[in-house]
Amino acid sequence: MATPKTGDIVVIDFSVTTADGRVVGGTDQNGPQTVTMGKGEIMPSIEAALESMEVGAQQDVTIDADQAFGQRRDDLIIEIPRSTLPPEPAPQPGMTLAAKQQDGSEMNLTITAVGDETVTADGNHPLAGEDLTFGLTLVEIRAAA
Repeated sequence: MATPKTGDIVVIDFSVTTADGRVVGGTDQNGPQTVTMGKGEIMPSIEAALESMEVGAQQDVTIDADQAFGQRRDDLIIEIPRSTLPPEPAPQPGMTLAAKQQDGSEMNLTITAVGDETVTADGNHPLAGEDLTFGLTLVEIRAAA
């Protein structure tokens, strides 16, 4: 049987779990994901694993935090004066905000605490600091044209 190569389109099912066994993502709700090999659409170590798989094969790939979403950084936790936020909707823990950085790029922040004068927001990815295991199943390979 064939294995995928650069330019091929692959269809994969996967689940993502943390080191403590929490399921934090996957294709179980939205169905298989389609990826073009060699386009940087998925993490390099996942793509490398797919290159050796045949249709129907399953493989677990563990990616350490540094290669996934990085380590948690305290400098990405900031205090925002409530006066700089719109009054509605009222800020609540778990809400997300988009903020422009000095270089003009956007950063997503998650509100973690709301005080009378300030809001604490975290710019870390929710999975920062987590080693992740991807349970992969190669569903289909469509050869490059």
